[in-house]
Amino acid sequence: MQELCKELKQSVEGKRNELRQLADYIWENPETAFKEVKACAAQVALLKKAGFEVATPVYEQPTAYRVEVGEGNPVFCIAAEYDALPEVGHGCGHNLICTASIAAFIAATAYMKAHGIPGKLVLLGTPAEESGSGKVRMLAKGCLDGVDAVMMLHPGWRTSNDTGSTAIRRFDVEFHGKAAHAAGMPEDGINALDAVHLLFDGVNCYRQQMPEFTRIHGIVTNGGAAPNIIPEKASARFFLRSNDEAWEDKLEERFKKMVEGAALMTGATYTLTPFSISCQSRMPNGPMNAAFVSAAELVGLNPVVETKAGRGSSDFGNFSHACPGVHCYFGISEKKIPGHSIEMAEAAHSDYGFENTLRGAVAMAAVAIRFMQDGDFRAKVVADFKENSPC
Repeated sequence: MQELCKELKQSVEGKRNELRQLADYIWENPETAFKEVKACAAQVALLKKAGFEVATPVYEQPTAYRVEVGEGNPVFCIAAEYDALPEVGHGCGHNLICTASIAAFIAATAYMKAHGIPGKLVLLGTPAEESGSGKVRMLAKGCLDGVDAVMMLHPGWRTSNDTGSTAIRRFDVEFHGKAAHAAGMPEDGINALDAVHLLFDGVNCYRQQMPEFTRIHGIVTNGGAAPNIIPEKASARFFLRSNDEAWEDKLEERFKKMVEGAALMTGATYTLTPFSISCQSRMPNGPMNAAFVSAAELVGLNPVVETKAGRGSSDFGNFSHACPGVHCYFGISEKKIPGHSIEMAEAAHSDYGFENTLRGAVAMAAVAIRFMQDGDFRAKVVADFKENSPC
């Protein structure tokens, strides 16, 4: 493994300048879900310059792309993300995700060619991870058809294995009441904002009975027009999360009853609309997890083996239910910092973060090559997937 990582590192280092330019350019031009025009174009340009044929757009997503090298089996896929967050830009470090994925793909394909390794490597550019469920949309169009395993890396404050993530369902709730003068004739109104308040109260009361692996959180998106007008319309957006798919069903059922109850108590009516596409919980593959940790140690990422289940959500969850998959983390900060923050955005543009991006790319490429070369390892990966798949 040490010699493998050494050779892969040489390939990555050969593209250092181009990779740094890519990471910086995407960071400096943050684009939110489905709007990643510059990010996609920059990646495609780098890949074409490196000699790859790139298909874009693909799977009915204008800012998605696909590259294939090799033929036959096995087939290993490396996924890339590159969308930004509103206001904080790359506070989730997706500019480094795509940089690491492209670096790993270039290094792994070079190694396969140099050593005559059969099989196919796929690089998949996936837009709109942040609340857009881009991978779920692409999966429905067959993006992983024929793929034996899939992998990606995500920035974090430290390097670690994949501990999974929660399933997520998102809802917009709008209550409809009746406007009236809040001081002069309040008795003639029906207060839609009261229904929103009662819904939040119901959620807060329910939290004591919710298991640790579940989450419900929301925001008010419309609270009315003015204090002296009984709000005729008021609305909120809620996210429901769980590591357990069965509990996700329970959360949704209970939440819908709370919405109905809030409407009944105020006399309002309501509309409940799914926001975006739901994502499944992430199901990390054990052997691939272990392989990444081993490779990360060799390249100097100092990984920790985390056991506590992840609480965030990702559309990679659906990928991990379609075939064996792993979504590990590489550290881009020398101290603990929160995700989706200005601090994380700054780390995603730092020298320290970039150096670890390259190290992460080598480790990911090493896992890909091991999967292509080692039949026993592939068998363990598949066996783990079948054992843990809920289907």
